[in-house]
Amino acid sequence: RRQLHKPRGYIAGTGQGKWLSVKIYAMTEHTKTRLGLALAFLALIAIIASAVWRYGYMQALDGLARQSEADLALASDRLTVELQRFGELAVLTTDRPEVLSALNGEGTARASAHLLEVADKTSALELLLLDRQGRAIASARQDWPKDIAQEVATQRAMQGALGWGNRLWTRGQRSFHFAAPVFGPDKQVQGTLVVAVELDVIELDWVGTNPAMYFTDARGQVFVTNRSNIAFWMRSDDGLSPPDAAPLTFGSQHIGEHEIWRLDWGPYLPQRALHVLQPLPIIGFLGEALVDVAPARRLASLQAAAVSALCLAFAALLFLAMERRRTLAEANMQLEARVTERTQELSQANQALRREVQERTRAQEALAQAQADLVQAGKLGALGQMSAGISHELNQPLMAIQTFADNGVKFIERGKRETARDNLGRISDMARRMGRIIRNLRAFARQESAPVERVDLIKILDNVIELTAENLKAAGVTLSYDRPDGPLWVQGGEVRLEQVFVNLITNAVDAMAGSPVRQLSVAVESGDRLAVLVSDTGPGIDLPDKVFEPFYSTKQNLEDAGMGLGLSISYGIVQSFGGDIQGRNDPDGATFIVQLETCAPAAERAA
Repeated sequence: RRQLHKPRGYIAGTGQGKWLSVKIYAMTEHTKTRLGLALAFLALIAIIASAVWRYGYMQALDGLARQSEADLALASDRLTVELQRFGELAVLTTDRPEVLSALNGEGTARASAHLLEVADKTSALELLLLDRQGRAIASARQDWPKDIAQEVATQRAMQGALGWGNRLWTRGQRSFHFAAPVFGPDKQVQGTLVVAVELDVIELDWVGTNPAMYFTDARGQVFVTNRSNIAFWMRSDDGLSPPDAAPLTFGSQHIGEHEIWRLDWGPYLPQRALHVLQPLPIIGFLGEALVDVAPARRLASLQAAAVSALCLAFAALLFLAMERRRTLAEANMQLEARVTERTQELSQANQALRREVQERTRAQEALAQAQADLVQAGKLGALGQMSAGISHELNQPLMAIQTFADNGVKFIERGKRETARDNLGRISDMARRMGRIIRNLRAFARQESAPVERVDLIKILDNVIELTAENLKAAGVTLSYDRPDGPLWVQGGEVRLEQVFVNLITNAVDAMAGSPVRQLSVAVESGDRLAVLVSDTGPGIDLPDKVFEPFYSTKQNLEDAGMGLGLSISYGIVQSFGGDIQGRNDPDGATFIVQLETCAPAAERAA
């Protein structure tokens, strides 16, 4: 394009016409190139659409074939079961005493009446009893072909086997019959019982259903079908041909493993059909289905059209992108100038953002430290509330140690060494008790920073109850604790969980200060999670939805009110362990439920 621009100092005249000619020639060549590219792209789209159509058609035919084979197998099984029911009827009826009596020349009328009753109850077309010479002895409806004795099925029954076959009955009905041998007391064949069923009765349930199905006999004649217009047609090289008529329009082709028929056999059959076969050796039929492939072709056409539309849309976008390329190049130069101007401003803004990020980071660290200090303050506050009871708990062993020591000295002076040894043992027990109390206090007071680990919930509850025992006794609270046997392992931190339960028990004691009945209950429930229930007989919770919010407190005494952070801190601790804590009102007071994730014992985890 730069070569087509008029040079500086260009003078109009003969040169101007030459420049216009060059420009028009270049435009013509560019148009031809673009037209050639467009035609090539359209040809490529046509090839891609054809390939997509072929692939989609094959995939649709595969699914259609699977469905059709299943439908044909279901119809074949249904027809076989329906017909075999009459075969079983023939076998069972041969053992009737009326049948044996009729073959012995007695009670033929009674046998006919019995056969008629069976035919009425089973919708059989005819029940016919023949002797060994093929003569009719008894009949249900007195209507049978005269050559029934010469049928292959009848001859097979005369030889002691169950025979079956299909034929036209006396009034042209399509029928299927079974011939069962009748054995005498000497285990010899004395006659034959023929049971015939009219196929029109069986077809009533599925005439007109899709897809089109038909069953041909050994002669290739359509004898059972859900399309009555092709009954009695014969198999041929042209698919099916009507009797006593010229072959109809027919064509066949194979697409992959599938056979497609093109036919024009009336409005009740598809013009393009997938041909599916299913042999039925049990009844001597060949099942066939003609499934319309028009939906498969439509689906393939839609897929090809969608791909073509996408390709055309891509081409349009590509064309627009190329047309805009020059405009974007010019705009890019302007943008570069503006970017240069804005770079300095952005650098300054970036520096300001860095300073703000540093300030926010320092504020976040300060917040984390403040939260840790609040947790520690909460624990120290709980220790302060328990100090009187703990002092009493330590004072008793000290006084007992002093008493036992004085007594021990006197017993030694008197020579009572056994009694002195007993006093020294009691002093040792008191010292261990004081050491255990001090260890619990030290563990509770330290600021735990260990990650979430496997801890024993029962041990934690034991420590908490021992820490708060004197506080409960001083407040006149009765503790009910059904301690489970053995350890219960949960995920958490020992010190932090002790703080949660100490806080809940302390709050419960404070809440029952004005209650006439002061009963504290601690229970452990098992399930998907271990749940610890701390229940009191206090006045309940005023606002259960706000009880875990920071700085929320219901204590009226300002000296005991604290900061209202105990339950909020406990809520955060339990949430950090993957658990949950809830508060609710009960008829007798309030209950706090602490749910914790269970953890398998070490032996199970190692296994």
